[in-house]
Amino acid sequence: MGKREKKIIKGNNLKPRLAVFRSNKHIYAQVIDDSCSKTIISCSTLELEVRAKCEKTSNKLASKIVGEIIGTRLLEENIKEIIFDRGKKSYHGRIKELAEGARLVGLSF
Repeated sequence: MGKREKKIIKGNNLKPRLAVFRSNKHIYAQVIDDSCSKTIISCSTLELEVRAKCEKTSNKLASKIVGEIIGTRLLEENIKEIIFDRGKKSYHGRIKELAEGARLVGLSF
């Protein structure tokens, strides 16, 4: 069997793309406007604001905090709808917690 190809997900200025990258120690989220190839807002577990709220940066709590922070930053920019791009990772664990944290603040996707 051949490998499945990834669907290309693109955002625009009305609904930008929330791209999530997960490593073993950290999680990174950035909101991208693909029409001009520009990152609007980013957040990760490397930031001091996140590290002050949690002990470890590689667990679900840290991912949820990153989701809440990026959600509040988007709402400050008057962006309420996004397209969620999880890459090839499954919607489970830390990826799911980040999405739920963003939804908790008021984002819709």
